[in-house]
Amino acid sequence: MATPDEQPPIDILERSRADWNRESRAGSCRWCIPVDHATIERARAGDWEVVLTPTLPVPRAWFGELRGRDVLCLASGGGQQAPTFAAAGARVTSYDLSEEQLAKDQLVADREGLPMTCLRGNMADLAALADASFDLIFHPVSNVFAEDVRPVWAECFRVLRPGGVLLAGFLNPLFFIFDHYEAEQSGRLVVKYPLPFSDVTSHDPAGRERWLKSGMAAEFSHSLDDQIGAQLKAGFVLTGLYEDRWTDDATPLNRYCPMFLATRALKLA
Repeated sequence: MATPDEQPPIDILERSRADWNRESRAGSCRWCIPVDHATIERARAGDWEVVLTPTLPVPRAWFGELRGRDVLCLASGGGQQAPTFAAAGARVTSYDLSEEQLAKDQLVADREGLPMTCLRGNMADLAALADASFDLIFHPVSNVFAEDVRPVWAECFRVLRPGGVLLAGFLNPLFFIFDHYEAEQSGRLVVKYPLPFSDVTSHDPAGRERWLKSGMAAEFSHSLDDQIGAQLKAGFVLTGLYEDRWTDDATPLNRYCPMFLATRALKLA
């Protein structure tokens, strides 16, 4: 039996998989609701948009021509972006840790007669994918669940072809200095946590126990050095960036600063 100072190990990947499977089955999260037939029909006609962050559509110029290109949807299952890209003419692989989220992608693909490959795995380990096999990687806000984001960028660089593009969204690290449980209870923003934040190590005993009982996936903050600088260190060239807000209901911090960033990074030919 573990002593108070010796906590039992936490399987971070399994906890994240179980949490997202539960969310997906419940359909209570906006990222777990598959697109409808009308959305697919519009995408087939060239009329489509997707988000890397909660509200702002990704500029179409960031994609270039999708038709006939190999696209990797990385940790973005849920029946939304992957089938939209497939309907727009791309050859799509959806790679996600949650089998329930992948099943939503497959559901739309089967319903609409769209070819698509669905693979289950960890976003930081793309060993199942060959070197230089994709033209575009679409990676919406999800590396908040990765303990170390640097391997994600290295793997993305490896599987992209020269001239390929990585589109990524991520949380502003300032989000994690606040006690959001306290904000939910009182409406007050209280600075509590030094960065980097980890659900596994940053809580006081009461907060840790509350998080463990919640069943929620572990979240981790990542510095801008790791989110942007590590893309550059992996070999990418940054070619685009924008910020996005959330909603005041999601966090009162939204009233004071943008909550998300999105980047476009190029693997030079």
